[in-house]
Amino acid sequence: MSNVLVVIGHGMVGHRFVRELRARDRDRSWRVVVLAEEPVPAYDRLHLSERARGAPEAQLSLPGADFASDDGVELRLATRAVRIDREAREVLCADGARVRYDALVLAAGSRPFVPPVPGHDLPGCHVYRTLADVAAIRAAARPGRTGVVVGGGLLGLEAAGALQALGMRPHVVEGAPWLMPLQLDEGGGAVLGRQVTELGVAPHCGVGLKSVDAGPDGTASSVTLADGTVLDTSLVVFSTGVRPRDELAADAGLNTGERGGFHVDGHCRTADERIWAVGECAAVDGRCFGLVTPGYRMAESVASTLTGETPAPLSDPDLSTELKLLGVAVASFGDAHARTAGAMEYIHTSGAGDRYAKLVLDATGNTLLGGVLAGDSSSYGRLRSLLGHRLPGAPEGLLGAAL
Repeated sequence: MSNVLVVIGHGMVGHRFVRELRARDRDRSWRVVVLAEEPVPAYDRLHLSERARGAPEAQLSLPGADFASDDGVELRLATRAVRIDREAREVLCADGARVRYDALVLAAGSRPFVPPVPGHDLPGCHVYRTLADVAAIRAAARPGRTGVVVGGGLLGLEAAGALQALGMRPHVVEGAPWLMPLQLDEGGGAVLGRQVTELGVAPHCGVGLKSVDAGPDGTASSVTLADGTVLDTSLVVFSTGVRPRDELAADAGLNTGERGGFHVDGHCRTADERIWAVGECAAVDGRCFGLVTPGYRMAESVASTLTGETPAPLSDPDLSTELKLLGVAVASFGDAHARTAGAMEYIHTSGAGDRYAKLVLDATGNTLLGGVLAGDSSSYGRLRSLLGHRLPGAPEGLLGAAL
């Protein structure tokens, strides 16, 4: 008889885990029950802006997301897990159902963080995380009017692109001195900022949000920035980061990381030998990762373990990324911010100031540690392949080729 494996969460990482497990479980030793909080199967959150542009929901659906052809997987949509009973090895759901497990994988993901500024919960304020969020934004959008996105990271710029696709004039408020501060340095952020401005997006960097202000009808009518700037708007989108969904930890007696997330070891196992965590809700050796690629590596590792393999412990994940935001190509890889002791930076900017490339080398000037590209990322693949290796030529030549 097959053992029962319960998966809490059916986002991109949860779905990847189930597919990896089914591909490896040739003896069909596991029967899988997936508890999905959303009313639709897993979809590509990285392309939510396409839905804002009018793409049908089905276009974002991940391959095989409904498991219709797999009788070894039971997908329960609109089913929220509310408690884990470790002694009985059961998951209690909001609808009263109890699901017994032999193994449990937590893939609950994360939730948007909304800063507690005055007015953050007024009608007209939204987050940008799910298909339901996009539907609400589409309903609230008014072509020709101003929309404000709070947060100038990856998802914030995606949200700005969605507002622009809906005919609005987006402003982006970012507390850091430049856009995408986690991935880009000052030079790359400056190129990105100039180009998105030319494309009709107004960035406000180095300034925070002071309040969302209500109009006579009690709904959002403007925002006030910390420097006193007032932007009239009836639509505010918060995209100021995420927090791991670890609320099931307390009642279950599971440890969490210092900054949240289910604390797991290098194999993604919690202190309970029957419970694992993967994706944004997992704090691997205490550290959470807000990108999908490390989540996929976790999913593959746990799937291997549960099918009798012995994967190596997870090492520091590759956080390299190549993106096109509002049509502007950007990329970062390795030690993009030159935090390694003795690291040296080589920078080249095109004459028009529309392209930027930086290489980070070790103290000897010979080994590539990382880099940043903005305006043109066509050399990303080649440069990333050189990480940790001796450069094949002078850095000036590589930088010129990058532009």
